[in-house]
Amino acid sequence: MQGYATSFGIGFVAGMRSLSACAALTWAASGGRTRRAPIPAGVAARGVATAAALAEMAGDKMPFAPDRRIPPSFAFRLAIGAVGGWALAGQRTSPEFGALAGAAGAVAGTLIGRSARGGDSRTASGQSRGLAEDAAAVVLAALVIASAEGPTRAPRVSRARGTRT
Repeated sequence: MQGYATSFGIGFVAGMRSLSACAALTWAASGGRTRRAPIPAGVAARGVATAAALAEMAGDKMPFAPDRRIPPSFAFRLAIGAVGGWALAGQRTSPEFGALAGAAGAVAGTLIGRSARGGDSRTASGQSRGLAEDAAAVVLAALVIASAEGPTRAPRVSRARGTRT
């Protein structure tokens, strides 16, 4: 997944589980796989973001959980998708187009995830579909982060042999 695919992918994750995308971005930043973006990369940031993602997954199964398509929730997903898309855009791609790809992924993830999930999370089948969506979001986030390019680095020259590594 090079170029804009990672941007679209993280946006799709944001559409499914917005805080899972945030957690994935902190993990990507800690591994040097993001542009020099204002994404926190420390241990505390990763811990808080991961805990928030787990809490979101639990809260999503509650009967009072709001629909992901309401304007504040939808806007938050778009914003996370755009920031994530910018941060993960490939090195030979435009970060601005990466942000657009991330926002497009967030729209797709929001609408497709909601359609696949169905409207009632109080039933056993609704709970099962919600757990399946959680798993899909985590797997997709891991794949996207693993395939992110990270910043380009100049090759190191070994002093012992004078070769590039």
